Amino acid sequence: MVVFIPPANPRIPKIFVTAEDLMMTIKRKALCVSYALIAVLAFVGTWGHNVKYLHLGFWGSQGAIWKASLANPAARANTVDLACFGLAVFIWMLLEAQRLRLKGIWIYALFFMIAGISVSVPVFLIHRERALAALDGSPDAGELTKPNFAGLIVGSIVVVVYTAVLLYLTWK
Repeated sequence: MVVFIPPANPRIPKIFVTAEDLMMTIKRKALCVSYALIAVLAFVGTWGHNVKYLHLGFWGSQGAIWKASLANPAARANTVDLACFGLAVFIWMLLEAQRLRLKGIWIYALFFMIAGISVSVPVFLIHRERALAALDGSPDAGELTKPNFAGLIVGSIVVVVYTAVLLYLTWK
């Protein structure tokens, strides 16, 4: 942290940037809206592809989707990566649900399999934020530095564009 003693004359500009200058508070409501938007993007982005298999019926589509996920080494690597990530996240979700006394955690396990991890985790995070708000009564979720926030915006744009391009390639 940079220690800065402001000049006696307020018209003289600050020379140093302090840690407080780089921080911004994230409100729980904005965070929950962000999680909801991620869940919607994830649902559209995943099921926008999966719908191509629905003509096979529920079990037929599940079989075809899993078969496609094993089609080549890259697909298998992504499947293993997602499965291991999902397991780690679900362990954390179980622990967090117990810590916060959240009910219905096993519904998220079912939701993992039906809607996908990219939909169910943001929905869980909304549930978690609401529980945290009830516990501490604060509308603030935390703080981010402005550079980290800018990085999140850039990363979000990349994910939205990538999802749109892949959906276009599936449906063209």
